[in-house]
Amino acid sequence: MALARYRYRIEPTAQQRAMLARIFGCARTVFNDAIRCRDDAHKAGEKVSNTEVQRRVITLAKRTAEREWLAQVPSVALVQSVQDSHRAYRNWFDSMAKRRKGGLVGRPRLKSRKDNRQSFRLTRNGFSLHPNGTLFLAKVGEVRVRWSRDLPCAASSVTIIREPDGHYYASFVVERSAEPLSALDQESGVDVGLTRLATTADTNGGRIDIVNPKHLRRKQRKLARLEREKSRRVKGSANRDKTRRKVAVQHAKVARARRDYHHKRALDLVRENQVIHVEDLNITGMVANRRLARAIHDAGWAQFLRLITEKANHYGRSVQKVSRWLPSSKTCSQCGHLMESMPLQIREWTCPACGVLHDRDYNAALNILAAGRAERENACGTDVRPPTPKVAVGDEAGSSGKPRGTTAPQAA
Repeated sequence: MALARYRYRIEPTAQQRAMLARIFGCARTVFNDAIRCRDDAHKAGEKVSNTEVQRRVITLAKRTAEREWLAQVPSVALVQSVQDSHRAYRNWFDSMAKRRKGGLVGRPRLKSRKDNRQSFRLTRNGFSLHPNGTLFLAKVGEVRVRWSRDLPCAASSVTIIREPDGHYYASFVVERSAEPLSALDQESGVDVGLTRLATTADTNGGRIDIVNPKHLRRKQRKLARLEREKSRRVKGSANRDKTRRKVAVQHAKVARARRDYHHKRALDLVRENQVIHVEDLNITGMVANRRLARAIHDAGWAQFLRLITEKANHYGRSVQKVSRWLPSSKTCSQCGHLMESMPLQIREWTCPACGVLHDRDYNAALNILAAGRAERENACGTDVRPPTPKVAVGDEAGSSGKPRGTTAPQAA
């Protein structure tokens, strides 16, 4: 069993939207009060527990004239907001102590009422699903839900979200059991790129080129026009807020189209391959290149690779990551000859050793597949590849043909 999120559009009435706005504000206030409480205790040399923080910012605060309006919203939303502040501090401490994987986590910051995205969370005692298909929220009432699919089981919690475009969503957390597919005798290597979203090479000699739709680029002219329109509006005016929402609507369309496309392509890869080999790319370092940052974000490599991993785990497949230092683009997949440099503008090249004409991305996919299979079949789990030789200083691209990042350059 694994946790998963199911998200649906909800349509609250005008009265319910006003109540949701009040809950958003109270949850935000309690979160900020919890952070201030911990900061004040630290400055005073006092050690406070999580229970004491919750008692001060909720139970005692409701008895004061400044925070008596906290009693008008569901208490479960306030409690979950305090729990979020505890988790933020724990992630910060674990990150500093190197106990947390991933990038560094900064100090918890105060939430702003000017943020266009607001949310709060309710546990099982704060919501319920009625037989007529409505979602009952404590002190809000029955809210209409656009059910696009059924929930696999009872939800443990729900997060109510108001997006910048003004739409409301309910995100349910459920336990979903794995659905293993029948085993296949095919593995595939995946090389992501900008010209094509991905190029795959499988063990049966097949090749698939996944097109990069460039969703953001299609909306770029319209977004630029709306941004110019917004810049002409007076700050704080109703007209500026209307234009801001128009911009948010366009960005939401781009995000939904990209996410839908990634889901479908990732599912196709998982269904057709037993093992998928991908590169362990340092995407954060790559987007530091200001000339390619927008194109990389538009392609959505991180989301695409994450969806492949999630779907592989759900359907009984496996994903193997190949080292980012593998010179996949400039190594001949036929004879192993390593080129000294391979600028990004070169899409096809001929191996000087064996004379084979290579497509840059497909050749990289073949090398990723070979390296991934070699590492997976190595019983000891150690790297079986020889050390990567250094290349000339004039090399304009990383070893995999991806753009260099200034913070973490891709190796030669």
